[in-house]
Amino acid sequence: MTIPSICRAILANRFGFRMSSTKFTYEDAVHKLNLLQSNKSTIEQIRKDIRTGQKCTNLKDMEKYLQRTGVTLSMLDELSVIHVAGTKGKGSTSAMCESILRAHGYRTGFYSSPHLVEVRERIRLDGATVTRSQFAHHFCRVYDALHDTQSFEGDMPKYFAFLTVLAFNVFLAEKVDVAVVEVGIGGLVDYTNVLRKVPVVGITALGLDHTSILGTTIPEIAAAKAGIMKSGCQAYTVRQPPDAMRVLQTVASNVQCTLNIVPDFNTYKYQNGCKFSINLEAYQMNASLAVQLSHAWMRIASQSTGYLIQKQVNGNSRSYDIENTNVENDPVLVNTLTKDTVLGLKECKWPGRYHIIKSEYAQFYLDGAHTKESMEICAQWFLENNRHQEKILIFSATGDRDAEMLLKPLKEIYFETVFFVIPTAYKEVTKTNDNYSLTEYKELISRCNRHAIMWENLNGKSKIVVSQCVADTLLAVKDNHPNTAVLITGSLHLVGAALSIIDPNLNNG
Repeated sequence: MTIPSICRAILANRFGFRMSSTKFTYEDAVHKLNLLQSNKSTIEQIRKDIRTGQKCTNLKDMEKYLQRTGVTLSMLDELSVIHVAGTKGKGSTSAMCESILRAHGYRTGFYSSPHLVEVRERIRLDGATVTRSQFAHHFCRVYDALHDTQSFEGDMPKYFAFLTVLAFNVFLAEKVDVAVVEVGIGGLVDYTNVLRKVPVVGITALGLDHTSILGTTIPEIAAAKAGIMKSGCQAYTVRQPPDAMRVLQTVASNVQCTLNIVPDFNTYKYQNGCKFSINLEAYQMNASLAVQLSHAWMRIASQSTGYLIQKQVNGNSRSYDIENTNVENDPVLVNTLTKDTVLGLKECKWPGRYHIIKSEYAQFYLDGAHTKESMEICAQWFLENNRHQEKILIFSATGDRDAEMLLKPLKEIYFETVFFVIPTAYKEVTKTNDNYSLTEYKELISRCNRHAIMWENLNGKSKIVVSQCVADTLLAVKDNHPNTAVLITGSLHLVGAALSIIDPNLNNG
């Protein structure tokens, strides 16, 4: 990359002029994004590096990609971030944290993964998914900057890396007060960990997931997740297994940051009532973590700046002095929930997780559980809502996940029919489909057949159907099982494919 190329990129980012006259539609952007190396290929490369002892270059690569779009690490340091890692609940924790901050009047950015229906869901501004035109506009500049500065053919970031570069560019360009950033996989070498200065870090519940990359034991996984802790940051976590907590405490001590365990949610005092529609201990623990993360950031922000922000109240903008919120006087662990904090928790929507949709022919229960522990919680949630209704299961497990381990928590539930389905909405997939990067059909249908055999061995009572796509499965439910309770779980990709048919605009989210 030449010096003039770097200068053009930095000037373009700093002052907002375009580096190229190229214009993309949203469909063009999705098509170009899908041509980048898939997440599956990325994960396989990481596994190969682990097997051969190669050093992972994710963070160095990310630094170079950002620089090619005009974002230096010093510029990235100016982005105030709450960074969240963990095995279970990091998405819902991040979503609640963002919602609380927004309720307090802050301009927020939110980066999460994976998406359910459209890739633009991964990047949010002020709680709203970026529009198609916003996504295309920012994508155009970032893609052109990277494409024009290639050192060799194909010198482009992979799918998730590109979206991470894009998200950071969007948040800087849109001048958000705070960005809530959810880790993709692990933490230590995750692309999002290019961040050097992070005031607040959260670690959600830990369990076994992505074991071929992160390790096969809880301490190994804890070490990977703890990699997002930075010197001088405030780190918060939920109750963890003793061996995981020891690792978190050791890492916190080594990097010289504080580590706090959040309280049970039922210990908080409320200025107003705060009753969740989801009555699960795990969800409430995530809420407690979100409370502590958001209040820690507000406390730091008020101490360092004490600025006035503009808050929308009934459509009118008014000044809102954060120094008068008493946030800066909170103890390290907040014990009272203010009206705005309660509002943020109540109004948080996180589709695809403990998500209920009633249609004309069935009541759908969607949860992207893909670990043993999260599936146990999912089973409890589904049973609590359905004691007597006829039950149907639609299941898929992707990647290297242990499908038998995921199915075991469901084996005591009597499902009249169980569908094992390829996690795509329709059989025909176009080049602009947001889930275009799928494994070969034969491999996917073979996986479904293996899962069907596992269920037969575990349960043996249900009718079993292997299906080529979600649309066919839903049609079979409508024709043969009206007025049933349908649990869709095992994979967020499956849940997303189902939502793209049942509720494509996520109106029930």
